[in-house]
Amino acid sequence: MTSNPAAGNRIVGTLRTGDGKGVVRMEDRFDTEIGDLWSALTDAGRLARWLGEFEGDLRLGGEFRARFFASGWEGTGRVEVCEAPRHLLVMTKHDGQADEHAIEATLTADGDHTILILEERGMPVNLLAAYGAGIQVHLEDLAAHIAGRECCDAEARWKELQPAYEALASKLG
Repeated sequence: MTSNPAAGNRIVGTLRTGDGKGVVRMEDRFDTEIGDLWSALTDAGRLARWLGEFEGDLRLGGEFRARFFASGWEGTGRVEVCEAPRHLLVMTKHDGQADEHAIEATLTADGDHTILILEERGMPVNLLAAYGAGIQVHLEDLAAHIAGRECCDAEARWKELQPAYEALASKLG
């Protein structure tokens, strides 16, 4: 993804359901080594450059509060798994909602590059397309950060991606 500054209509996500909830899975290859990508996903200072503001403990067992720039999401979370630099699992809860979401990242070295699989589970099925578009916007902002570029216009990009994710969601039946 980082080698493609103009993402265009490229869709890196898939949608599915499990246990009556929605699942969004993203997979992409980043032009950086695994340690650098891990740092971008786990260091509060770097997260603040592309994802949002984090307060609290981002280590294993730690609890945090966050606000994501692109989507406006605000809530709390806790780090369930933190196996540097390959596996991260956090449970998050939006302010005012009871249900938790799992956000799981798996990183795999691929030469000088890194493959990231990011899966978010637990959202309402009727919101899968919106989540898919939003999560891709976040990943594109991560790619921009890695490449030293500015984040995108999140609202405009979400509107570009939304129809493709609506089409994916309509095939779930």
